[in-house]
Amino acid sequence: MDIKTTEKTGPAGRDEKDGGAAETATAGGLDGALDGALDGDLTDNPDTDPADGPEDDLEDGLEDEAAAPAGKETGVGAGAAAVVSAALGAVALTGTWTGKVVSERETLVGQIKTSGSGTPAQQISEIYGDAWHSTALVNGAFALVALIVAVAVLVLPRHPSWVRAVATAGAVLAGLGLLLSIGTYFDLFLSLPTAGS
Repeated sequence: MDIKTTEKTGPAGRDEKDGGAAETATAGGLDGALDGALDGDLTDNPDTDPADGPEDDLEDGLEDEAAAPAGKETGVGAGAAAVVSAALGAVALTGTWTGKVVSERETLVGQIKTSGSGTPAQQISEIYGDAWHSTALVNGAFALVALIVAVAVLVLPRHPSWVRAVATAGAVLAGLGLLLSIGTYFDLFLSLPTAGS
């Protein structure tokens, strides 16, 4: 009788245990399925790294924003240098206020040196020749600076096309200004007048 009783109560106990386990599995199965689905989405997506958190995304964004202005500043600096070279090249061709002041000073010095005792040839050389040569020196200095800046912009890579175009124009103007200054200083284009002419 004990065996029969045990046999009868055994399946019932098992049914109750299995039912409780099934209910527990059913209750906890939804949570497990949701967790598994979320884990599967994270691991299946190659673009999503579970180790990356909001802090990593924020750091990446800050790095991108910090790198962007550096490129913009470089482009702005190169553009400004190109414009400066073109302006200096134009100034070297047309003359500057500094060159005019230096020329007038040399004229005054020449008048002081030759006053009363200078020959006509000395007056021409001291009053006019030195003034012309001083103007040529100042304009040549401006042209040389413009040429150096333009070449520096052209040598550096990764600049927009308009920057390279302006720098090329500055280099051409500076080259012409330098040639004219050299020719004027050495009297290649126009020689000083003589006393008898």
